[in-house]
Amino acid sequence: MQSRSITRRSAIRKVAGGAAAVSAAASLSNRLSAADAATGAGLKGRINHSVCKWCYGSIPLDEFCQAARAMGLTSIDLLGVDDFPTLKKYDLVCAMVSGVPGGITSGLNRVENHDKIVAFYEETAPKVAAAGFQNIICFSGNRKGMSDEEGLEVCAKGLKRVAAVCEKHGVVAVMELLNSKVDHADYMCDHTAWGVELCKRVGSERFKLLYDIYHMQIMEGDVIRTIKGDKGKGIEAAAPYIAHYHTGGVPGRNEIDETQELYYPAIMKAIVDTGYKGFVAQEFVPARKDKLASLKQGVHICDV
Repeated sequence: MQSRSITRRSAIRKVAGGAAAVSAAASLSNRLSAADAATGAGLKGRINHSVCKWCYGSIPLDEFCQAARAMGLTSIDLLGVDDFPTLKKYDLVCAMVSGVPGGITSGLNRVENHDKIVAFYEETAPKVAAAGFQNIICFSGNRKGMSDEEGLEVCAKGLKRVAAVCEKHGVVAVMELLNSKVDHADYMCDHTAWGVELCKRVGSERFKLLYDIYHMQIMEGDVIRTIKGDKGKGIEAAAPYIAHYHTGGVPGRNEIDETQELYYPAIMKAIVDTGYKGFVAQEFVPARKDKLASLKQGVHICDV
């Protein structure tokens, strides 16, 4: 989305200058009732709904929180620690906290980045935990000629340090799967199998994946079978390694309705069938004038 005034990449850079990002279905029960919020908005309550603020950059956060709450959302994704007081004012959580230094392109696959990323988690994790949130985003970084195997080794080395910090504070580091074909050229964590292998090498429940449905449809498709697995075909389920989901229409990253190729109700049902209790965040860029109407439509499409 390079032509837009606000992009995912620029939004993350902006937040990174301030602080952190986080998520949490587990702590939600201590602070608000997702079921009550869903019922009030006519939702079924089987999906914990969130939304990525960067897609609605022109709407002030206070106004956006009010609109999200009215729709039955209980979280807003990719905000930093400085935004926590505003979220709490509207009884919302941040299901995926942002702000890791280096952002998308300069991440954990470079040893020289490890110290500053670990320092970020040491500073941010206690604040996220104190707020009652859970997930803090991280990224592999770009390949820049590095092999996938070396990337796994270097990322695992850094993430074992990060996971130790997360264990201490009861939070989770979550690496996002992104496409390297259209939006994030050269990004390393661009296939689910690579991300799952990284989880295995780190060997901690304090490190998991953010499965972005839009990005993985572009890179590999077969979304439902990837999530649920297929024993008959020898395909391992990715679900146990996934802490969070993002949506988006393919192609274009716009509305998730009949204008694109994915059928989100079936995908959401598959996610629910795995026993998933975390959040699903809308991360499409509305193409229509009434952005909030598009968001409400997306939430209802995913509410299975």
